[in-house]
Parts: sequence; structure tokens; C-alpha cells
Amino acid sequence: QVQLVESGGGLVQAGGSLRLSCEASGLTLSSYAMGWFRQAPGKEREFVATIVWSTGSLYYQDSVKGRFTISRDNAKNGVYLQMNSLKPEDTAVYYCAAAHLIVRGMNIMTSKSYAYWGQGTQVTVSS
Repeated sequence: QVQLVESGGGLVQAGGSLRLSCEASGLTLSSYAMGWFRQAPGKEREFVATIVWSTGSLYYQDSVKGRFTISRDNAKNGVYLQMNSLKPEDTAVYYCAAAHLIVRGMNIMTSKSYAYWGQGTQVTVSS
């Protein structure tokens, strides 16, 4: 059974930092990309960052480049999102997700490619 369990959300002032964690089980991560998405009230879910487990390749949404860092821990099957210089517009529910890389060249910056999702964790940035 696949499980993705997020933690680390909370309330922070603008300019502050948070670190989100996601621990995966039931997957052979070497054939997956592990991503973070977010959804603000009234908006569509959007891509934030992803890491290809086998190569370590990283991809980011333009608005978070230089502020957010995605990383992994092979021993813990964990993927993390370090978020610095947070802005009120970063307020959203953040989701961890896994995409099985079964098609060469598949787009891993769209939620449609991700089959498994965590329950989400709320991040609120106050101004």
C-alpha cells in the first residue's frame, strides 16, 4: 500500500522559513519523481518543485526559484521542501506526490503525471 505522509506546515510571518517533510512507503522510489504541489483557496493546484529520484535532477516553478529547495533522504525515503523568504502568496495547502516515470520524456511539472498524493499540510504566511 502506497502512503505519502507530509508534515511541517504551520503559520509563519512573511520573510520566515518552514521545512516540509514527506515520507513515502510502498514505492520503489528509484523509478519515481517526487514532487510538491500547492493549492490556495479558489485556485487550481499548481506545481512547486520536483526531484527525479534516480538522477537527483531538480525542477522548480519560477516563482519559488532561489527561495525553495527540494531535497531527498534515500535512507528515509523522504523528500523535503525547505521554504525560505516566505511570502503571503505562498499560503496554500502543500501536497507531496509521486509520479511513476514509465514514459520517457513525460512532463513531471503537471499534477496529471502524479498518481499518488499525500493528505496535504497547511502553510499560512502572514503579512
